Amino acid sequence: MSKLKVKLSLFINFFVIGILLNSVGIVILQVIDHYSVSKEAASILEAFKDLSIAIFSFLLASSVPKFGYKRSMLFALIIVTAATLGMRFFDGFLMSKLMFASIGFSFALIKVSAYSTVGIITEGADEHASLMSYLEGIFMIGVLSGYWIFGFFIEIESKGGVFSWLDTYWVLAGLCIIAFLILFTTKLDESSVKKKGFNTLHEFLDMLALIRFPLIILFVISAFFYVLIEQSIQTWLPTFNAQVLYLPSSISVQIVSILAGAIAIGRIGGGWIIKKLSWMTVLTGCLIGSIVLILLVIPLTIDLAPSSIEGWLSAPLAAFLLPLIGLFLGPIYPALSSSILSVLPKNKQSAMTGLIVIFSALGGTTGSVITGTLFGMFDGQTAFYFSILPMVLLLITLLFYNRKRKTFVFKEI
Repeated sequence: MSKLKVKLSLFINFFVIGILLNSVGIVILQVIDHYSVSKEAASILEAFKDLSIAIFSFLLASSVPKFGYKRSMLFALIIVTAATLGMRFFDGFLMSKLMFASIGFSFALIKVSAYSTVGIITEGADEHASLMSYLEGIFMIGVLSGYWIFGFFIEIESKGGVFSWLDTYWVLAGLCIIAFLILFTTKLDESSVKKKGFNTLHEFLDMLALIRFPLIILFVISAFFYVLIEQSIQTWLPTFNAQVLYLPSSISVQIVSILAGAIAIGRIGGGWIIKKLSWMTVLTGCLIGSIVLILLVIPLTIDLAPSSIEGWLSAPLAAFLLPLIGLFLGPIYPALSSSILSVLPKNKQSAMTGLIVIFSALGGTTGSVITGTLFGMFDGQTAFYFSILPMVLLLITLLFYNRKRKTFVFKEI
């Protein structure tokens, strides 16, 4: 087994799924514009994505080791390839819902498998945390690329060109096929986590049994709050740019690539910084920085008048400053996930990853629906100010979590 090729395969899988999973904000903007869907109704797309992640992680996470990490990821790539092609051929809001449900199911399989694979090919907490940060960084590079790919087709459509924004899905289907072929030709030795006498019900109950530890409870609360914060901003930033900053749709989408790029830099940089400083010190600084940025930038967006904006250079300053919150948010999720996985036995990491994915998905749905509701009832500024509350709650939860982690010892029941 070549660890380098396994890492390459994981990176490409996360790159592709990053584009697809985080296109929900772009698609929300498009269905509002093309299908005259309200903001509150459009926010349901996040629920189709995240609830399918949560449901299938809950049902399938404990079975992934038996089915195989590599097989699970290959099956997921087949599903997302079919979903992207379906989106191109069956245009409509209903197909958007079905596509994101399929993406959510596939992401659940890929993330559980990939996170567990990291435990197989790394040694020690530092190497584990570093690879997790790089993996999540590549995920965000995929997100960044997605904004430009979609933005390219949206711009051509807006100028009366031959392409529709839906033609983006030809490109995405092609990337899925490439990812499938690379993974298919990669050898992965899963013997260290294979169990004799594997029983799906037993493994499922084993996953739920992890919640008996107070440390695990504090962790899943922390993961819930973090994803609530990230998704509330990331999902609604294209709409914020279009309806608060009055940017054209193509620029509204493309400029969100700054957020994705900032998160990618934050995650990759965080993998290096955490080797020098404690993860708790880094995460505390990140949350404080995020709160300060929101308080400084949102006032710059108040009372902006509609104007003719034809390019990036004529966009208001807030359009460039607000996405920089990604630099602060970036390091949090991979460091937090690694902090719990690295204190558990390798044969428990698949079950723990299932819990991570479940509560992350619930947090994403909650954040998107609340932000979309506030956006529709009040305005974009109120919706984005809301993110400060879960930031404060996350910081408080992390303080208790870190204290418990220092004395945690895993014991079988």
